[in-house]
Amino acid sequence: MSGPLSSLKVLDFTTLLPGPYATMMLADMGADVLRVEAPGRLDLTRVMPPHDRGESTAHTFLNRGKRSLGLDLKAEGSRETILNLVSEYDVVIEQFRPGVMDRLGLGYRALSAVNPRLIYCAITGYGQTGPYRDRAGHDINYLALAGVSSHSGRKTSGPPPLGIQVADVAGGSHHAVMGILAAVIHRHHTGEGQFIDISMTDASFALNGMVGAATLAGAQIPAPESSLLNGGSFYDYYETADERWLSVGSLEPQFSARLLDILGCGELKSQALSQDEQQQADLKQRLQQRIRERTLAEWVDVFADQDACVEPVLTLPEAAEHPQLQARGMVIDVPRGDGSSQRQIGHPIKFSMTPCESRYIGRALGADNDDVLG
Repeated sequence: MSGPLSSLKVLDFTTLLPGPYATMMLADMGADVLRVEAPGRLDLTRVMPPHDRGESTAHTFLNRGKRSLGLDLKAEGSRETILNLVSEYDVVIEQFRPGVMDRLGLGYRALSAVNPRLIYCAITGYGQTGPYRDRAGHDINYLALAGVSSHSGRKTSGPPPLGIQVADVAGGSHHAVMGILAAVIHRHHTGEGQFIDISMTDASFALNGMVGAATLAGAQIPAPESSLLNGGSFYDYYETADERWLSVGSLEPQFSARLLDILGCGELKSQALSQDEQQQADLKQRLQQRIRERTLAEWVDVFADQDACVEPVLTLPEAAEHPQLQARGMVIDVPRGDGSSQRQIGHPIKFSMTPCESRYIGRALGADNDDVLG
C-alpha cells in the first residue's frame, strides 16, 4: 500500500453511512481497516438497492478496501477476541448509541487498558453527553435541530429533503476522520491515545458557519431566501427552456457585469450590487425571463468560455462524464477480486507522493475470518 496512512490499523465497528464512509476514506488513504460485524445482524447497506451482480452498490462502495471479520460481539469468547486484537491496532471507531460498547465490555476504558496508545472514536447523533445522548435520529433530524434546515429551501415550500446526507457525511464522517488524524499527530508527540466524541448534530451546527457567526453576534435570525447565499439574492438556480436548471453564482462585480452583458441586461449592473430586497427580487425575475428563453445546452455553449460563475445543474450520470471530474480521476474502476471491476466514485484528496488507492470493493461478511483469527 502506498497511501499516506499505510502505517495505521483501524478496527471498525460501524454500520450504515457515517462510520463506514469515514473508514472508507481511511482505507483509500492506505489504512489497514478491519470491519467487525455480526453475522446475524442486518446491515441495511448490504441489502439496500440497487444491486450489481447480487451485491448492494452501497456496500461495495462504502466498504471498499476493508477486510471483514464476522463476529457476534454478544457471543461467548468474542470479547476476548477483540481484546487480543486491539493491542495491534491504532484506532477503534464505533457508531453505537452511548454505553453500548461499555455494556459489551469493549468501551474505551476497557480497550485502552489493553492498549494505552489507542485512539477511540465514537460517532453518534447527539454525542456522549446531554439530554439527547440516548435519543434516536437520522440525518434530517440532526440538520433540523442544528438550525440548518430553518434557513434552507424556499419561503413558500419550506426546508427541502436534501439529495445527500450532509449531517451524516460532512458532519459525522469528515469530522471523525479529522479528529482521528489530529489524535494520531498528538499521539506521535506524546504517546497518548484518547477518546473522540463526534456528534453529528454538533458538527451540523458548526456547518452554519458565516450565518451562524452573524446570528450569535446579534444579527437577524436567518430564514429561507433571506441572505446573499440562500436565495435572497440573484445567486440562485434558474429554469431553462427545456425545464433544466442553470446555477448563477456571479456575486462579484466583474462576474455580475459579465453575466448581465451576456444576457442583454447591462442596465441592471448597479442593481446586482444592491442589498435592497425588492431590487434583488426584480433582478431575479428578469434573469429568469432571459434564461428561460434558451435550453440548457444552449446556455452551456454561451458560457463555455466566459468567466462568469455560471454552470449547468447536471444529473449524476452527466457529472460522472464531465471532463473536469474525469480529468480529476473522480470516476474509477475498483477491482472485484475476480478479474472484473466496478465503477465507483474516486477519492477526492490528491497526494503528490502517496496517492490513494481503492484496492477492492466491499467484501463478503466474514471473508477474512480465517486470516484474522488464525
